[in-house]
Amino acid sequence: MIDRRRDSFAEAFAGIGDGARVMVAGFGEAGRPNMLIKALLDSGIKDIDLISNNAGDGDTGLAALFLAGRVRKLTCSFPRGAMKDLMLELVTANKMELEVMPQGTLAERIRAGGCGIPAFYTPTSYGTLVAEGKETRDFDGRGHVLETALTADIGLVKAHRADRFGNLTFLNLARNFNPLVAAAAKTTIAEAEEIVELGDIDPHDVHSPGIFTNHLFQTKEVPVDSWYDWRETA
Repeated sequence: MIDRRRDSFAEAFAGIGDGARVMVAGFGEAGRPNMLIKALLDSGIKDIDLISNNAGDGDTGLAALFLAGRVRKLTCSFPRGAMKDLMLELVTANKMELEVMPQGTLAERIRAGGCGIPAFYTPTSYGTLVAEGKETRDFDGRGHVLETALTADIGLVKAHRADRFGNLTFLNLARNFNPLVAAAAKTTIAEAEEIVELGDIDPHDVHSPGIFTNHLFQTKEVPVDSWYDWRETA
């Protein structure tokens, strides 16, 4: 019987060591799997090669990974916002590598990774600093940049509903990067606000099929104070 529900985060992160490439879904805090981010923080994994649309906010959630010094490289479309000072500090001190690109390019690189497409051409960023060092080509008189696909060892996603097969439904704008990350990661760990019985999710409402989900957890609230536990061992 296929059942992707898990009780132990240790089981989900087993075999994943330092230096792992980790994709985290979400747009801002919409669709952000904060419970799984906390589990990643608690796992002790460091030197993370992180792929995320943005760098988080405040000092909890995604931002906690940077504050704890766990990220070796960040690939994103928006590293500024509330995190701009810390990002600048980490990059200028050579404590973290940063790769920035247009949001659509980031999304398409992740989608390509999930579809098995190794690379694609896009006109976005042609003639800019983002295109420096990359292959370019003209199509119909317009310049294009060759971008490579993105995949990851682990993908962390958050669903609104799920069943034990790992079929996932995302709520409104919280859908964003979640289906793309689920498909592009070798191991996808999902949290869901509600886990229902098989057949309770209409097939037309499945935004990410269970074939992409490896581990499934019920979402639980993360106490604010617990985000700072890493300081005790730093």
